[in-house]
Amino acid sequence: MKKLAILGAAESGVGTAILAQKQGWDVFVSDFGSIKEEYKETLNRHNLRWEEGHHTEEEILSADAVVKSPGIPDTAPIVQRLIEKGTPILAELEFARQYSRGKTICITGSNGKTTTTRLIYYIMQRWGVDVGLAGNIGRSYALQVAEGDHDWYVLEISSFQLDNMFDFRADVSVLMNITPDHLDRYEFRMQNYVDSKMRIIQNQRPDDLFVYWQQDEHIGEELEKRLEGYAPTPTPSSRPAREGNPALCPFQDSDFETLHLTFSQMGQHNKRNALAAYMATRSVGVPDEIIRTCLNEFPGVEHRLERVCEKDGVLWINDSKATNVDACRVALEAMDRPTILIVGGRDKGNDYSMISALVKEKCAGLCYLGADNKKLHESFDALGLPVRDTHSMKDCVEACREMAKKGDVVLLSPCCASFDLFKNMEDRGEQFRSAAKG
Repeated sequence: MKKLAILGAAESGVGTAILAQKQGWDVFVSDFGSIKEEYKETLNRHNLRWEEGHHTEEEILSADAVVKSPGIPDTAPIVQRLIEKGTPILAELEFARQYSRGKTICITGSNGKTTTTRLIYYIMQRWGVDVGLAGNIGRSYALQVAEGDHDWYVLEISSFQLDNMFDFRADVSVLMNITPDHLDRYEFRMQNYVDSKMRIIQNQRPDDLFVYWQQDEHIGEELEKRLEGYAPTPTPSSRPAREGNPALCPFQDSDFETLHLTFSQMGQHNKRNALAAYMATRSVGVPDEIIRTCLNEFPGVEHRLERVCEKDGVLWINDSKATNVDACRVALEAMDRPTILIVGGRDKGNDYSMISALVKEKCAGLCYLGADNKKLHESFDALGLPVRDTHSMKDCVEACREMAKKGDVVLLSPCCASFDLFKNMEDRGEQFRSAAKG
């Protein structure tokens, strides 16, 4: 019996363990941190072996293959040992795909992928097909495969997941854009991050489809480089990406008006999200009238330009999902009122100069929210806008109330990861929502 070690016991890890056990693997689950009680109960219910708070190396290094949580970097000591040993290290999606009969629509990109993924899933549901939502959102892909599988899956895929996917093939791949993000994970080299995103087309065949935004500054050039034989350098725990040769489906901003589309969500970036979803779902046979109805009725995504409330003439918008500079840029571009911008968190190698002019144009004030706001002061104070320095959501919202005038918008669009002060992006957004309504 082959042995599978799983590093990380959250949604993807536990789902992988259940699928692997069903497929006859000897499974061992190890989490260097603490495991939530709900996941412990699930593991125990399936009689799966697990540990928390440490890694037992002899158990992990004796595995034939390892599935690791995408959040675990190659620099982690146990991953380094596995790399030295030559043990195959896989992503959950890579492992689960070999056991699924379902076709896949796979979405990645620096920004817009969650809205686009949920919109495509919404359209596919309304079409009436048997479809699952998974990947970086929703229930574990592996668990859904184990519990019954679906005819279709809509998968949001991060660069971290793509790094450990090798034989996986998307029936339809969607790449929204490539802008600087997670550069701390990629040796602060943009090309490494670009290469990771382009792995979405690996293994694709001419009867598969690649949907992409034609005006992105990287994607067209990268496609040409790959046609000329460019071979990306793989990450330490991955193998080189295989070439893909899908049919190409580029779109550009003007297509929205050309196709006479309308969308329920605000902002130019959301028009691009709608276009990507339109192209992807039309390609698999969804009738045009269903797609157009869904575009107009789509309720939106939590923490992404989410209108929280309007109090005393001030509109509060939760954009906690804006964890990089470009996401904040598109949020600011969508604002049509003077804006108090909340920015800050764990910096990922951000270049704030990209939005300095837009901040000066759109903002009536800035509220910094982070454990360490030094870089924010260095980047924005010179703009001459009113600035407040805060280190908790409670203090931040109070400061914004003092700064905002009737007719203003308070926009939480942090540019940064949330892990300095919050459990995750959702926790940050939920605290903001609660405090704004309070």
